[in-house]
Amino acid sequence: MAGVELRQLRYFLAVAEELNFGRAAGRLLIAGPSLSQQIKALERDLGVRLFDRDRRSVALTPAGAALLPHARALLDNADDLRNRAARLAGSEPVRLGYVNWLPADLTARTSPVARVHVDAWVAPSHTQAARVADGSLDLAVCWVRRDDLDSRGLNSRLIGADRLYAVSAGHDADEVRARDIVVLLDDDVTAWSSWNAYAEQLVRDTGARAAHISDGGITGPAFFDHVRRSRRPILNSPKSQTTPLPPELVAHPVVDPKVYWTWSLVWRRSEVRPAVLNTVDALTDGIGDLGIHEPDAWLPDDDPYKP
Repeated sequence: MAGVELRQLRYFLAVAEELNFGRAAGRLLIAGPSLSQQIKALERDLGVRLFDRDRRSVALTPAGAALLPHARALLDNADDLRNRAARLAGSEPVRLGYVNWLPADLTARTSPVARVHVDAWVAPSHTQAARVADGSLDLAVCWVRRDDLDSRGLNSRLIGADRLYAVSAGHDADEVRARDIVVLLDDDVTAWSSWNAYAEQLVRDTGARAAHISDGGITGPAFFDHVRRSRRPILNSPKSQTTPLPPELVAHPVVDPKVYWTWSLVWRRSEVRPAVLNTVDALTDGIGDLGIHEPDAWLPDDDPYKP
């Protein structure tokens, strides 16, 4: 048992409960091959086979079934120890996840009320919302829809907003109408499902042109390559709002309407811990509407803050 890690026991528990490596990997938010390798390493360390598996099914072996309740007990004890240590340290940490944006004054706002730990794993909005719902995080800053909040049992408050702009290879930075821009949609729905849902409604509402891509070019150098090849300005995503443009590209304010993307602070509706609820209040106090309720502002119909 010397080489066994708590992380491996969590993986064992997830596979034992799902009896499907793909579903367990999704629940754990790791790659399927990595999960399989970790289970094999655990079996090697324990000296027993935990699962009988083939291409169609997964089943616990007698040894796996016998060890399962002990693994659960060890994990419960580890969680209890962690919670007790946090309380002894002065306050239970509040785990905060994000996509790519956080308030610049986060520490100043939260330090008087809680010990906030910003999770190092940067993930898409739908992933971070799911992590709050399943208890992996206490809070997350992400983009959500009303249906997401209802289906996952989450509350939200507005914490930030970006007015999106378009980028072209032209020489001026004049305003462009929303109907005259291109909006990229990426075939990789695992990474870009939130953006795609937002972009599809923007196209329907404004008459902007949709362009389907499969190279991850919503951001980064690939995005700039799409701009250089396009005859129309391309909408910049919120993940690239602060990325410097190459010198030959220019940014255009989008009008008719002004296009906004909202950032929500989300937490579980069942949350009762004062540290978490006080952090919500501290981070959203005095935020205002950030321009999203102006007459010429556009938000998706299912945005939580659309009037």
